[in-house]
Amino acid sequence: MSATMVQTAITLKPFEADVNLDTYDEEQVRLMEERCILVDPQDKAYGEGTKKACHLMSNISSGLLHRAFSVFLFRPSDGRLLLQRRAAEKITFPDMWTNTCCSHPLSIRAELVEENQAEGVRAAAIRKLPHELGIPPEQLHPDDFTFLTRIHYLAPSDGLWGEHEIDYILFSALDVTLDLNYNEVSDATYVSREELEAMFADPKNSFTPWFRLIARDLLFPWWDDMLAKSRLQGWDPEKGLGKVNPRVLAGGAKEKEIVKMI
Repeated sequence: MSATMVQTAITLKPFEADVNLDTYDEEQVRLMEERCILVDPQDKAYGEGTKKACHLMSNISSGLLHRAFSVFLFRPSDGRLLLQRRAAEKITFPDMWTNTCCSHPLSIRAELVEENQAEGVRAAAIRKLPHELGIPPEQLHPDDFTFLTRIHYLAPSDGLWGEHEIDYILFSALDVTLDLNYNEVSDATYVSREELEAMFADPKNSFTPWFRLIARDLLFPWWDDMLAKSRLQGWDPEKGLGKVNPRVLAGGAKEKEIVKMI
């Protein structure tokens, strides 16, 4: 879908082209030309815009909204969550800890899916996890990602840049091989619920705003529920039995919602 093929409610600011990116990392500047999916507040796609346009606060302030996803990948044996620290080269929210992978489905055939949007989002996750974390694509399958809900949030980054997204939340539990792309991710670690709470309490750590919002309102109850229900299915980390199963959360009360956090 092209922005020229549909009636759009948003006019991109003409000064977008005047924003000079010469001081930023060359690879990150290249990625700013990717085409994100523009959506209305009901998550209906109506066009496309560059990643650059979608993340300029001037456009966000005019209402520009795009589709995104956040993956929460847990280790099946012990239920620990894989976090990443965004690289210093990132243009938005550099050097911040966040969930396993956060990115955008693109305006391409495999990812612009409107009858079942989560299908396109899963395809985008399978594209980005290898790019950011070096996870081999053969270790990933669409059925491994359980869609839980969407959140609508807005978050400034540094005055010039920010986020305004309908963000799909995906849970997965997989044994994966990591080979970090250091232009995207400077560090990655598995944490327990208690360790993550301690990280949040430590003022030396900084976190992406969407991760803080999701953790504040959604993550910890889901995490507890997933572990408790997985135990009922035979998972016992102390005895090395079974695996954590995010599918136990499928069909929850918020699946059909767009949870507003703005």
